[in-house]
Amino acid sequence: MRIAIGADHAGLVLKDELRDHLIAQGHDVVDLGTNSPDSTDYPDYASAVAHKVSAGDAERGILVCSTGVGMSMAANKVRGVRAALAFNTDEIQLTREHNDANVLAIGAKYVTTAEAQQFLDVFLKTPFSNGERHARRIAKLADLEEKQDLTS
Repeated sequence: MRIAIGADHAGLVLKDELRDHLIAQGHDVVDLGTNSPDSTDYPDYASAVAHKVSAGDAERGILVCSTGVGMSMAANKVRGVRAALAFNTDEIQLTREHNDANVLAIGAKYVTTAEAQQFLDVFLKTPFSNGERHARRIAKLADLEEKQDLTS
């Protein structure tokens, strides 16, 4: 699977560990930075990853910052992106099954590397359920994007 990954300075170390974990599993990983501990702006990396996913250049995206909140907020501004911030594998499984989340945001401040690796494994292995009610709700999210475009 092709996966885009990005982080700001607060998520750099965990991002690098997760990238290596994904590569070891045989995934094609597009690392969009940051590659420095110098202070950076999380929207830049969230946007880069989200646009790769939105354009179909990556099947899934992974974002890491201190809390994961800013990354998820920024990524969800990009059409077609359904970014989820989650803190346990149950949430991640449900957001894949019910919401067809295509980007996962992780807060480096709150998880260990082993936990984050588990999160990735669940995120990448869990399929969307294709349940009628879930598909209907995702269509409503797309409708909200359309309405936003019309008012812009």
